[in-house]
Amino acid sequence: MKARAAIYTRLSKEDFDKGENVSESIRNQESMLTSYAAERGWEIYDIYCDDSYSGAYAGDDNTRPEFNRMIEDASIHRFDIVLCKSQSRFSRNMEVVEQYINGKFTEWGIRFIGVVDYVDTDVKGNKKSRQINSLVNEWYLEDLSENIRAVYRHKMRQGEYMGAFAPYGYSRDKEQKNHLIINPVTAPVVRQIFEWYADGIGTAKISRMLNEKKIPSPRKQQEIEGLRKTLMYARYDMGSWSAGTVGDILHNRAYCGDVVQHTVEKVSYKSRKRRRLSSVNWIVAENMHEPLVSREMFDEVQERFNKRRRPSIKRESVETIWNLG
Repeated sequence: MKARAAIYTRLSKEDFDKGENVSESIRNQESMLTSYAAERGWEIYDIYCDDSYSGAYAGDDNTRPEFNRMIEDASIHRFDIVLCKSQSRFSRNMEVVEQYINGKFTEWGIRFIGVVDYVDTDVKGNKKSRQINSLVNEWYLEDLSENIRAVYRHKMRQGEYMGAFAPYGYSRDKEQKNHLIINPVTAPVVRQIFEWYADGIGTAKISRMLNEKKIPSPRKQQEIEGLRKTLMYARYDMGSWSAGTVGDILHNRAYCGDVVQHTVEKVSYKSRKRRRLSSVNWIVAENMHEPLVSREMFDEVQERFNKRRRPSIKRESVETIWNLG
């Protein structure tokens, strides 16, 4: 009976930075591994491919869907061998390597092979070299993460906008992608929100007014402009404005021309979890793009928010309830 081999290929965002062509690199990995299996008379059970996924994460939080599918199939022994171009294609995370290559795969009777770095769990004495590979890959990830952070922080200090999406009311400048320019469709909505609030209308009522006027919500507007790969709303569903969304806009210093960034950061280069930073750690660059409202109006709105804060009568000594309209 022929041995069944599962092929796993991966290309990460780091590979993009190094200038690799995504489809060509994936095809090259598949071609190399299918030839390797054919030469040994192995049957290809399936090919699992993750495009644009980092090897830092474990895969158990849907960060690598094909990795997860492969592990599930391995756990019920649908194949006998896992073939990768290298151990780092499987994972750069030491914990993942120990958990699966040096742990679960042995338990499940699965052989792992990394072709170019000669990793093979069937070769006696190969474990130490696998662990050394893991350590080197871990150092690579840590250094890469710190270098990327340093570059991003430098750009933030220069006032370059590094967010995934431009704030509602703005678009990215096509000539300079990290610079914000006014979006003629949504900018009037932002100005109207500030004017309404300055006139004494609360955030809840403003959200109702926007919904009644069938103004697309910020998320829906991103979908209309083709900025989202995954659609949340049906074609004629304009989404829903909330008091919270309106409040976020009224507090956003982008609308008076400032770029405020580094308000959150990842807990670790091996985790997608983020923590909110104290304002003393924020990176603020003032007057970096054309404002939608004057600084005077923005300050007036913040002052009004402060004045509307009032302590609860019943539990004044215990908590403060924020009344944002």
